[in-house]
Amino acid sequence: MFSVFLITAPLIFSQQDVKTDSLLRDGTLENCIQYALSHQPLLKQSQINEKIAEQTIKTKLADWFPQLNFNFNIQHNYKLPTSIFQGNAVHIGVINTSSGQFSLSQTIFDRDVLLASTTAHDVREQAAQQTTSEKINVIVNVSKAYYEVLLTKNQIDLITQDITRLETSLKDTYAQYKSGVVDKTDYMQATIALNNGNAEKRQDEELLKTSYANLKEQMGYPPNDSIHLNYDMSKMENNIRIDTTLSLNYQNRIEYKLLETDRRLQKANLNYYVWSFLPSLTAFGEYNLNFQNDQFSKLYNQDFPNSYIGLQLSFPIFQGGKRFQQIDQAELELKLFDYDFSALKSSINTEYTQALANYKSNLNNYNIQKDNLKLANDVYTIIELQYKSGIKTYLDVINAETNLRSTQVNYLNALYQVLTSKIDLEKALGTIQ
Repeated sequence: MFSVFLITAPLIFSQQDVKTDSLLRDGTLENCIQYALSHQPLLKQSQINEKIAEQTIKTKLADWFPQLNFNFNIQHNYKLPTSIFQGNAVHIGVINTSSGQFSLSQTIFDRDVLLASTTAHDVREQAAQQTTSEKINVIVNVSKAYYEVLLTKNQIDLITQDITRLETSLKDTYAQYKSGVVDKTDYMQATIALNNGNAEKRQDEELLKTSYANLKEQMGYPPNDSIHLNYDMSKMENNIRIDTTLSLNYQNRIEYKLLETDRRLQKANLNYYVWSFLPSLTAFGEYNLNFQNDQFSKLYNQDFPNSYIGLQLSFPIFQGGKRFQQIDQAELELKLFDYDFSALKSSINTEYTQALANYKSNLNNYNIQKDNLKLANDVYTIIELQYKSGIKTYLDVINAETNLRSTQVNYLNALYQVLTSKIDLEKALGTIQ
């Protein structure tokens, strides 16, 4: 990996506490990525979703634990219930009653809690894989945004060098014009070239602001804080190579792993409907405190407790064929995954083939532009010397200058394209860590 160095930005403190890691102090690509992995909002959301999934699992599994409840009741009867005893109407009960009930239950078998326990691992893994997928996107997006900033900065540096040459050329041409060596058109052409260079520089400077804004967004970096990047071009060039003989392995792709997890969860869903034919079994026990008295003030003077334990077996017998339909539906949904895997493999293969082709094409173009850059520099140097010697016209100098600038821009674009296509190829191979 190539390195870039961040000029330490001044920290702005408000009355509120500001964390020391809110700004990036060393702006290598690796550090920008690490910063993004710690601050990118979408990734933060994904990590929170992991925690939500974990809490959901714990909520479902809590049903396996004993359930203890307490119910309290107090009741005043304005009119006692009547019962017929040996042909006579008799009032039964007392005016005031109160009860307290402790109930304890333990699920022994239930398909809901069984589903929760058997799928807990896959649910956790699914949440973690979604976070991994988001991390990969962050790495790709930050890398591309980072390279885009460097590309724009290099273009500005080049046009600044061109402007310096054009200013010197303008002075020389004006001096020659005043001395009668060249006519006025050379001086006018030099002025036009300089004006165009200044306009191009201003355009690139505005583009650089957009590039920085995009990089900050991808990193989750404070938008009002600055990042100043310096870089080593030679290290940047050394980072363009990748082994193109690596074979495509679908299992390396996070999308494939996620789909495998989804299929396991769907299989568990099918089992859940199959389990609907099994009974549920629960153990329970209750202890009741009963208070009765016609006088409210003496209601709690004496209690009449009772308690019991037992087992409850619930066996579903007939539900209108609903369970059979649910099983059939779940089986069909499981079969859909076969086509999902087929479509995903085809998509990954296409993505890989395109990424590999783009990388090879861009690498070839980069090598050509690198050779062209050396040739364009040599041509410009020769033409400029010939012009000063009176052999070439100033139009030849302008053409050489234009060709040099175009070649420089083409070289930078080629370098940017091969770096970004390398990232796309690594993503297609599933080798981004």
